[in-house]
Amino acid sequence: MSNAEIRGRFVWHELMTTDTDAASDFYSQVVPWKAEDSGMPSYSLWMSGKYRAGGLMALPEDASATPPHWIIYIGTPDVDGTVAAAEKLGGKVLKSASDIPNVGRFAVLSDPQGAAFAVFTPAEGSGDGVPPGGAIGDFTWHELATTDPGAAFDFYARLFGWTKGAAHDMGEMGVYQLVSHGGQDVGGIYKARDNSTPPSWLSYVRVADTAKAANAAKSAGGRILNGPMEVPGGSWIVMMLDPQGGAFAVVEPPKGAKGSAGASDDGSEDSPPAKRAARKAAKKAPAKSPPAKSAPAKVAAAGKSAAKKAGKAVKKAAKVVKKAAKKVVKKAAKKAAKKSVSKPAAKRAVAKKTAAKPKAKAKAKAKGKARSKK
Repeated sequence: MSNAEIRGRFVWHELMTTDTDAASDFYSQVVPWKAEDSGMPSYSLWMSGKYRAGGLMALPEDASATPPHWIIYIGTPDVDGTVAAAEKLGGKVLKSASDIPNVGRFAVLSDPQGAAFAVFTPAEGSGDGVPPGGAIGDFTWHELATTDPGAAFDFYARLFGWTKGAAHDMGEMGVYQLVSHGGQDVGGIYKARDNSTPPSWLSYVRVADTAKAANAAKSAGGRILNGPMEVPGGSWIVMMLDPQGGAFAVVEPPKGAKGSAGASDDGSEDSPPAKRAARKAAKKAPAKSPPAKSAPAKVAAAGKSAAKKAGKAVKKAAKVVKKAAKKVVKKAAKKAAKKSVSKPAAKRAVAKKTAAKPKAKAKAKAKGKARSKK
């Protein structure tokens, strides 16, 4: 692959943490990776089979205020030109462009909203380091949670030539904008629900079984943020933190997914969880409304929130109906009781009146006889 073709591709993922040994032990239990020495000082490689899945290094001592995190590397044929363009577009340089002998040239930037990412140009003859497809152990989806999705997309689109895929309305959670590269959906951008959380990228690693990955993560000291959760399309996802605090996610493809690249019904690289949730919501939406989209975390949150509100509404309605029914029953019973009491009284009155008639006749007859004797 030429450097021109690498523009806009997610080519590398790197974990910067406070304890590389602990991180190596943790990830090797959760995903099918092994940490190997890179031949460079204080830097290890994550190996997924015979392919390099990413890198591992300790946070610099002068970055003690920075929490452990994963950083994505996006390909470019010209690191210096991309850095200059990023600055003009409002981005910031966190680490100036520099060379890694026999590997390539890179720089670390932040977009105008504050999400960190790196740009990378492979050294000639080194290869791009990207696995051939979305196999188990590969990163297959990338999501950006930010404060201004529209501005963020424009920034990345101008730098890397990304195009807009479908835009899915997630209701209260806003719009989830799919990102396409080379005609294929590769990620998504959406508005973070909590503005106090800094904008950031979240990457998904493909695994064979998310339930096993979640259990392994918990046993190894990780923290589950969401899942395992099935999403529309049949995939399962889990979002988690490693013991040092680095955030990442795993995705299990639908049963029977075709090919090692995890072909999906929409032709995307690995039928993304948030995208499939959007398609399901879209089917339920009015014809004129834009199709809905959820992201795995927020869908669930949005779904749970909606379910909770609906549950409360149903309970409230049930109470009203129950109360009204009681009133109706009570009123009917009272009316029936009143009728049942009045009927015997009426009957007694009629009976009394009927019985009084013969007595009156007998009395009148006796009185008439007495007069005739006189």
